Amino acid sequence: MTMFEIIIALIGGYLLGSIPFGLLLTRAAGMGDVRAIGSGNIGATNVLRMGNKKVAAATLLLDALKGTLAVVLAKQLFGMEAAMAAALGAFLGHLYPVWLKFKGGKGVATFAGISLGFSWHVLAPFAIVWLLTAFITRYSSLAALLGSVAATAGLFWVERYDLAYLFVVLTAIVFFKHRENISRLLKGTESKIGKKG
Repeated sequence: MTMFEIIIALIGGYLLGSIPFGLLLTRAAGMGDVRAIGSGNIGATNVLRMGNKKVAAATLLLDALKGTLAVVLAKQLFGMEAAMAAALGAFLGHLYPVWLKFKGGKGVATFAGISLGFSWHVLAPFAIVWLLTAFITRYSSLAALLGSVAATAGLFWVERYDLAYLFVVLTAIVFFKHRENISRLLKGTESKIGKKG
Protein backbone atom coordinates (compact mmCIF):
# COMPACT_ATOMS: atom_id res chain seq x y z
CA MET A 1 0.00 0.00 0.00
CA THR A 2 1.46 3.34 -1.03
CA MET A 3 0.46 6.87 -0.10
CA PHE A 4 -0.33 7.46 -3.76
CA GLU A 5 -2.93 4.67 -3.74
CA ILE A 6 -4.50 6.02 -0.57
CA ILE A 7 -4.72 9.52 -2.07
CA ILE A 8 -6.25 8.13 -5.28
CA ALA A 9 -8.82 6.23 -3.20
CA LEU A 10 -9.61 9.33 -1.15
CA ILE A 11 -10.09 11.52 -4.23
CA GLY A 12 -12.03 8.83 -6.11
CA GLY A 13 -14.27 8.32 -3.10
CA TYR A 14 -14.85 12.06 -2.82
CA LEU A 15 -15.84 12.41 -6.47
CA LEU A 16 -18.23 9.46 -6.25
CA GLY A 17 -19.71 10.70 -2.99
CA SER A 18 -20.19 14.21 -4.36
CA ILE A 19 -22.77 13.14 -6.96
CA PRO A 20 -25.91 15.02 -5.73
CA PHE A 21 -28.54 12.40 -6.47
CA GLY A 22 -31.26 14.16 -4.46
CA LEU A 23 -30.91 17.30 -6.54
CA LEU A 24 -30.57 15.44 -9.85
CA LEU A 25 -33.56 13.17 -9.25
CA THR A 26 -35.93 15.89 -8.06
CA ARG A 27 -35.07 18.05 -11.05
CA ALA A 28 -35.46 15.12 -13.44
CA ALA A 29 -38.88 14.41 -11.92
CA GLY A 30 -39.95 18.03 -12.44
CA MET A 31 -40.19 18.66 -8.70
CA GLY A 32 -37.98 21.74 -8.61
CA ASP A 33 -34.96 22.40 -6.42
CA VAL A 34 -34.93 20.32 -3.22
CA ARG A 35 -32.67 22.95 -1.63
CA ALA A 36 -35.56 25.44 -1.67
CA ILE A 37 -37.69 23.56 0.89
CA GLY A 38 -37.40 22.13 4.39
CA SER A 39 -33.84 21.93 5.64
CA GLY A 40 -32.44 22.96 2.26
CA ASN A 41 -30.47 19.73 2.15
CA ILE A 42 -30.09 17.34 -0.78
CA GLY A 43 -30.69 14.11 1.15
CA ALA A 44 -33.59 11.66 1.06
CA THR A 45 -35.32 13.02 4.17
CA ASN A 46 -35.67 16.45 2.59
CA VAL A 47 -36.69 14.93 -0.76
CA LEU A 48 -39.48 13.12 1.10
CA ARG A 49 -40.77 16.50 2.28
CA MET A 50 -41.49 17.28 -1.37
CA GLY A 51 -44.14 14.57 -1.31
CA ASN A 52 -42.75 11.95 -3.68
CA LYS A 53 -41.90 8.72 -1.86
CA LYS A 54 -40.48 7.01 -4.94
CA VAL A 55 -37.99 9.79 -5.63
CA ALA A 56 -37.07 9.91 -1.93
CA ALA A 57 -36.50 6.12 -1.93
CA ALA A 58 -34.35 6.36 -5.08
CA THR A 59 -32.32 9.15 -3.48
CA LEU A 60 -31.82 7.06 -0.34
CA LEU A 61 -30.71 4.04 -2.36
CA LEU A 62 -28.31 5.91 -4.64
CA ASP A 63 -26.79 7.97 -1.82
CA ALA A 64 -26.15 4.71 0.03
CA LEU A 65 -24.78 2.87 -3.00
CA LYS A 66 -22.19 5.52 -3.76
CA GLY A 67 -20.72 4.89 -0.29
CA THR A 68 -20.82 1.13 -0.82
CA LEU A 69 -19.27 1.37 -4.27
CA ALA A 70 -16.44 3.62 -3.10
CA VAL A 71 -15.47 1.15 -0.36
CA VAL A 72 -15.79 -2.01 -2.50
CA LEU A 73 -13.85 -0.61 -5.46
CA ALA A 74 -11.00 0.70 -3.32
CA LYS A 75 -10.82 -2.55 -1.35
CA GLN A 76 -10.63 -4.61 -4.55
CA LEU A 77 -8.07 -2.35 -6.20
CA PHE A 78 -5.80 -1.40 -3.32
CA GLY A 79 -6.80 -3.04 -0.03
CA MET A 80 -8.38 -2.17 3.31
CA GLU A 81 -6.47 1.03 4.07
CA ALA A 82 -7.48 2.47 0.72
CA ALA A 83 -11.08 1.38 1.34
CA MET A 84 -11.08 3.35 4.57
CA ALA A 85 -9.71 6.39 2.74
CA ALA A 86 -12.36 6.00 0.04
CA ALA A 87 -15.05 5.74 2.71
CA LEU A 88 -13.96 9.01 4.27
CA GLY A 89 -13.73 10.60 0.82
CA ALA A 90 -17.23 9.47 -0.19
CA PHE A 91 -18.68 10.72 3.09
CA LEU A 92 -17.04 14.13 2.77
CA GLY A 93 -18.03 14.28 -0.89
CA HIS A 94 -21.69 13.85 -0.02
CA LEU A 95 -21.51 16.44 2.76
CA TYR A 96 -19.36 18.95 0.89
CA PRO A 97 -19.76 18.47 -2.90
CA VAL A 98 -17.58 20.79 -4.94
CA TRP A 99 -20.34 21.08 -7.57
CA LEU A 100 -22.76 22.68 -5.08
CA LYS A 101 -20.33 25.10 -3.42
CA PHE A 102 -19.65 22.48 -0.73
CA LYS A 103 -23.28 22.45 0.49
CA GLY A 104 -24.52 18.86 0.48
CA GLY A 105 -26.48 16.44 2.63
CA LYS A 106 -26.00 15.18 6.15
CA GLY A 107 -24.53 11.84 5.17
CA VAL A 108 -26.88 9.34 6.79
CA ALA A 109 -27.59 7.20 3.72
CA THR A 110 -23.95 7.38 2.67
CA PHE A 111 -22.91 6.34 6.19
CA ALA A 112 -25.16 3.29 5.84
CA GLY A 113 -23.75 2.50 2.41
CA ILE A 114 -20.20 2.76 3.68
CA SER A 115 -21.11 0.40 6.53
CA LEU A 116 -22.44 -2.15 4.04
CA GLY A 117 -19.31 -1.77 1.91
CA PHE A 118 -17.21 -3.11 4.77
CA SER A 119 -19.66 -5.78 5.97
CA TRP A 120 -23.33 -6.32 6.67
CA HIS A 121 -22.22 -6.88 10.27
CA VAL A 122 -21.27 -3.19 10.37
CA LEU A 123 -24.55 -2.12 8.78
CA ALA A 124 -26.79 -4.28 11.00
CA PRO A 125 -26.45 -2.29 14.28
CA PHE A 126 -26.97 0.98 12.41
CA ALA A 127 -30.00 -0.29 10.50
CA ILE A 128 -31.69 -1.94 13.49
CA VAL A 129 -31.29 1.09 15.76
CA TRP A 130 -32.27 3.52 12.98
CA LEU A 131 -35.44 1.58 12.15
CA LEU A 132 -36.51 1.14 15.76
CA THR A 133 -35.86 4.79 16.65
CA ALA A 134 -37.56 6.10 13.51
CA PHE A 135 -40.58 3.84 14.08
CA ILE A 136 -40.97 4.79 17.73
CA THR A 137 -40.18 8.52 17.59
CA ARG A 138 -40.67 9.46 13.89
CA TYR A 139 -37.50 11.54 14.13
CA SER A 140 -35.09 10.79 11.28
CA SER A 141 -32.36 12.90 12.87
CA LEU A 142 -32.50 11.08 16.22
CA ALA A 143 -32.52 7.74 14.40
CA ALA A 144 -29.38 8.78 12.49
CA LEU A 145 -27.56 9.91 15.61
CA LEU A 146 -28.33 6.76 17.61
CA GLY A 147 -27.72 4.50 14.61
CA SER A 148 -24.27 5.92 13.95
CA VAL A 149 -23.33 5.45 17.61
CA ALA A 150 -24.59 1.86 17.49
CA ALA A 151 -22.50 1.05 14.40
CA THR A 152 -19.38 2.48 16.02
CA ALA A 153 -20.00 0.75 19.34
CA GLY A 154 -20.52 -2.53 17.50
CA LEU A 155 -17.09 -2.26 15.92
CA PHE A 156 -15.45 -1.69 19.28
CA TRP A 157 -17.44 -4.64 20.68
CA VAL A 158 -15.99 -7.02 18.07
CA GLU A 159 -12.55 -5.40 18.41
CA ARG A 160 -12.33 -4.11 14.84
CA TYR A 161 -10.38 -1.11 16.04
CA ASP A 162 -9.13 -0.07 12.59
CA LEU A 163 -12.69 0.45 11.37
CA ALA A 164 -13.94 1.61 14.76
CA TYR A 165 -11.65 4.65 14.74
CA LEU A 166 -12.79 5.54 11.21
CA PHE A 167 -16.40 5.30 12.36
CA VAL A 168 -15.67 7.48 15.39
CA VAL A 169 -14.67 10.19 12.90
CA LEU A 170 -17.72 9.58 10.69
CA THR A 171 -20.05 9.61 13.71
CA ALA A 172 -18.52 12.83 15.03
CA ILE A 173 -19.18 14.43 11.65
CA VAL A 174 -22.77 13.12 11.67
CA PHE A 175 -23.30 14.81 15.04
CA PHE A 176 -21.70 18.03 13.78
CA LYS A 177 -23.93 18.08 10.68
CA HIS A 178 -26.99 17.44 12.88
CA ARG A 179 -26.17 20.12 15.46
CA GLU A 180 -29.24 22.20 14.50
CA ASN A 181 -31.41 19.07 14.62
CA ILE A 182 -30.06 18.30 18.09
CA SER A 183 -31.02 21.80 19.22
CA ARG A 184 -34.54 21.37 17.82
CA LEU A 185 -34.88 17.92 19.39
CA LEU A 186 -34.04 19.41 22.77
CA LYS A 187 -36.60 22.17 22.21
CA GLY A 188 -39.25 19.76 20.92
CA THR A 189 -39.52 21.54 17.56
CA GLU A 190 -37.86 18.99 15.27
CA SER A 191 -39.83 17.94 12.19
CA LYS A 192 -40.99 14.33 12.01
CA ILE A 193 -40.61 11.89 9.12
CA GLY A 194 -43.03 12.57 6.28
CA LYS A 195 -43.83 16.15 7.25
CA LYS A 196 -43.88 18.39 4.17
CA GLY A 197 -42.38 21.85 3.83
